[in-house]
Parts: sequence; C-alpha cells; structure tokens
Amino acid sequence: QVQLVESGGGLVQAGGSLRLSCAASGRIFSINQVGWYRQAPGKQRELVAVFTSGGNTNYADSVKDRFTISRDNAKNTVYLQMNSLKPEDTAVYYCRFALPFGDYWGQGTQVTVSS
Repeated sequence: QVQLVESGGGLVQAGGSLRLSCAASGRIFSINQVGWYRQAPGKQRELVAVFTSGGNTNYADSVKDRFTISRDNAKNTVYLQMNSLKPEDTAVYYCRFALPFGDYWGQGTQVTVSS
C-alpha cells in the first residue's frame, strides 16, 4: 500500500510564496510520473507541474516562470515552490504518483491567495 501525505498549503496574499510538499511511503520501487494538480471550485482538475518518466518537467502555461517542481528521490518526496502567487491560483492542490501498478493521489491541500 502506498500513502501520500501533503503539507504546505495555506492563505497568502497576492505576490506571496508557498511551498508544498508531498511525501510518499510504502512499496515504491519505481515511479513513472510524479506531479502536482489543482482543482478550483466549479472547475476540472488540471495539471500544474509534472516530472515525466524521462525526467523532464512540464508546466501549465499559467504557472510557468512562477512555480518550480522539484523532488528528493531518496525521500520519495516531491515539492512545488510557488512564487508570485495570484488570486487565480486559489485551489485545492493534489500530488500524484503514477507507479507501475497504479496511480496514487494525495489528500489535497488548500491554497488560497487573497487580492
């Protein structure tokens, strides 16, 4: 069984920064993809940033140059550094680990950006 624990969300003013963390535990031998997604009220869940299976990073256009995804393979942990936050970044943020035997999602962490 694999478990993901997220942390780091909160309330911040526009222009501020937050860092999200997602630590995975359990039987993890390899990872296909790992990344962050978000879902705002009334909207579909969307990709924010991801490490592909080849180790490249992809970002949503709306967060390029403001957000940075990073990872610590030894700790099975992925991070999302979010700078220059905007009110439209307000959402519940979820991490996802795509493993050979299934997809696993974090519980979600609320990020609220006030104007």
